[in-house]
Amino acid sequence: MVRAVFALFACMAVAVPASAATSCQALASLTLPGASIASAVSVPAGNFTPPGGKPIANLPAFCRVTGVISPTPDSNIRFEVWMPSADWNGKFEGAGNGGFAGVINYSDMAAAISRGYATASTDTGHQAGGTDAAWALGHPEKIADFGYRAIHETADKAKAVIGAFYGQGPHHSYFASCSNGGRQALMEAQRFPADYDGIIAGAPANFWTHLLTAAVFDTQATLTDPGSYIPSRKLPAIQAAVLSACDALDGVKDGVIENPAQCHFEPDTLLCRGPESDSCLTAAQVEAITKIYAGPRSSKGEQVFPGYSPGGEAEPGGWGAWITGAAPQQSLMYAFGTQFFKNMVFADPAWDFRTFQVDRDTQAADDKMGRMLNATDSDLKRFKERGGKLILYHGWSDAAIPAQSTIDYFQSVVSKMGATDSASFVRLFMVPGMQHCGGGSGPNSFGPGAAQGDRQHDMGRALERWVEDGVAPEQVIATKYKSGSNPPNGVARTRPLCPYPQIARWKGSGSTDDAANFVCTKPESLASR
Repeated sequence: MVRAVFALFACMAVAVPASAATSCQALASLTLPGASIASAVSVPAGNFTPPGGKPIANLPAFCRVTGVISPTPDSNIRFEVWMPSADWNGKFEGAGNGGFAGVINYSDMAAAISRGYATASTDTGHQAGGTDAAWALGHPEKIADFGYRAIHETADKAKAVIGAFYGQGPHHSYFASCSNGGRQALMEAQRFPADYDGIIAGAPANFWTHLLTAAVFDTQATLTDPGSYIPSRKLPAIQAAVLSACDALDGVKDGVIENPAQCHFEPDTLLCRGPESDSCLTAAQVEAITKIYAGPRSSKGEQVFPGYSPGGEAEPGGWGAWITGAAPQQSLMYAFGTQFFKNMVFADPAWDFRTFQVDRDTQAADDKMGRMLNATDSDLKRFKERGGKLILYHGWSDAAIPAQSTIDYFQSVVSKMGATDSASFVRLFMVPGMQHCGGGSGPNSFGPGAAQGDRQHDMGRALERWVEDGVAPEQVIATKYKSGSNPPNGVARTRPLCPYPQIARWKGSGSTDDAANFVCTKPESLASR
């Protein structure tokens, strides 16, 4: 799974001189309950090559501490803590993981320490590729470590290391991650509300058991009948038909659907009326794509998990990577779904997705794995009462985790805690045209490297202002660059991200590529209520 694109924090506090209570090397002798320190070394400024990785350029000097946490006899949670040797900003930033984890997130740690943060990351208790869950077979404690324990234990141990090194703990602690990292973020807010003061959960895979149930449902839809498979070469026709039906609904025809919830695309408009071609779908393919947009339902008609929103099907990082794959059984969601049921739910490496039944196997997943892996608790009272702030975001064109799933969780919090209480500590920002954790046709950069690094353009700085100054973000400006995520090549478009359920509406004059010409407002379907 794509790792979190945004390490969404930038320095705001005045730097704290690093007058260490303990030298870096002396931390090798630090005693931590349930953990052991393997090494503590001073890393000079410049390039650093992490284990098994590529060199990371231009890092400041830092103290690197490595260790292992063992809350159970079958636990082997590797973790690292990096602390600036000078100019620490007094804050701690935790780094999350994508997919089934299995590696320490060095890239997000490097981004954090470059901005003055002390930072930590973990492999969550196993070493493997992001789509590989074979490590879980016969190891329930390792699943618990992956599910919730390792991130909490790492935060706890990291703060102890930071306190020993600087002679004081962090003034504020933050966590920002996406995908499985978004699930980890919500797990922290729900189970361990004292770990972090501010949390950003991007595209969270928080309803893990139902997300991967949906992955297998979609796999069956496209692969049980070979004629149902949708090759990548047909995706441009699907996206073109969606945009033709819905792009202009927001008053701006720009290749981005502002509010896909208002788009009612009918896949049968693509049914081949003559010989099959790349510009049309067979009846079997229409049936398959209809199921993908709709999402799985139980035998009683209850929605098990949302379907995918229309838009962005043919873009890089879209359906061709996640849903259909380059060939049958090569999509990322096929890998995640089958690995989950083989190694976690049924403990049977020979399990065949063709035997999957929605009612029976959803229940089996919930019964066996729900408690350890799902972060769906809507009662965030403890997190709110200690002053915690939570920002959720999700790309509407996400082809990995349906965007509606995050809306559903947000609405469950509002329902549980009330609109007024919820507004005091949680915001949701939907991102039109953004794929999974980044990319896509819409403005999708709203962290470090954005056109401007202020609180209006950087969601992390907006969160810090909310936590530290009590000022909630009313909008965040996202940027689309002319070339990838490369600021030197210039800005193509900016657009405000609005607190859900508001959307960005063009004022009717001025460039539609300038965020200044948009206002956040309720969708028409809500404005009349």
